[in-house]
Amino acid sequence: MAVDHYENFPVASILLPKHLRRAVEIIYHFARQADDFADEGDMPDAERLAKLDEFRVELNRIAAHEAPLTPLFNDLAAIVEQHRLPLQLFHDLLDAFSQDVVKKRYESFEELLDYCRRSANPVGRLLLHLYDEASPTNLAYSDAICTSLQLINFWQDVKKDIAIDRIYLPQDEMARFGVTEAHIAEGRVDAAWQNLMQFQIQRARAMMHSGKPLGTILSGRIGLEMRLIIAGGLRILAKLDDVRYDMFNKRPVLRPFDWVIMLFKSAPFNF
Repeated sequence: MAVDHYENFPVASILLPKHLRRAVEIIYHFARQADDFADEGDMPDAERLAKLDEFRVELNRIAAHEAPLTPLFNDLAAIVEQHRLPLQLFHDLLDAFSQDVVKKRYESFEELLDYCRRSANPVGRLLLHLYDEASPTNLAYSDAICTSLQLINFWQDVKKDIAIDRIYLPQDEMARFGVTEAHIAEGRVDAAWQNLMQFQIQRARAMMHSGKPLGTILSGRIGLEMRLIIAGGLRILAKLDDVRYDMFNKRPVLRPFDWVIMLFKSAPFNF
C-alpha cells in the first residue's frame, strides 16, 4: 500500500509479529521520508529530485556491499540482508516519488496503473517477503489490494491533490463522462461527476475483491492484519458512495465505530 494509506490502514501495528515490527518501521521511514521529498515544503523541483537521487546512491551502495552513509540506510541494509528483500522494490518507490514531482496528469487508466505498480505495490510485496509468503499467487493478490488502496486514496483526496496541481483521474475517462478540471477546482458535484466517480469506485472495489483471497491465505495475526486492511479500504469506498462522491466537503475517514465494523468483518467466518 502507498505511504499515504498509513492514516487509514494498520501497517506496523501490534498485530504484526514482534520480530518483524522493526523491519516494517524501517521500510515505512524510508518511504515516508522519500515521499516527503516529493511533496512537502517549498523546495524547487530540482532539489526534490536531487534528494531522491541521494537515496538511489545509498541503495546502490547497499547493492555494491558498501557501507551506507546514513543511519537510515545502515538500518535498511541490515533488513535487506536479513530478509533478502529485493532492492528493485525500493527503486520502484523512488521512481514513483520522482514522477510525482514532474508528472501532474494521467492520460489513461493504464498510465495510472503503471504509477500504482511503483508507488503502491512495492510495499505490499516487501511485506510478503518479510512474511516469507512471496509466492507468485500471493504477489498478484497483493498487487490488486495495493493498487486498489492507492486508487482509494486518490478518490478520497481529490481536493488535497488539486491543491498541489495534481489530478490522478484518467483524462480520457474524465472526457468520456463530461467532467472537466473545473469540476475539481470548484468542487462541483453534479451528475457527470457522480457518474465518473461511481465508475472509479466500482472498479477499485472490484480490484480489492480480486485480491481478497490473500486475507485467508495468510494465517494468524498477519492474516488478520491483511483482512483489516482490506476491510478498511472497502469501508472508505462505502463512505464515498454514502456521500455521493462529495469528497470535497465530506472527505471520508475511518472513525472508531468503523474499526468495530472492520474487526467484525475481518473475522474468518465473515470474510
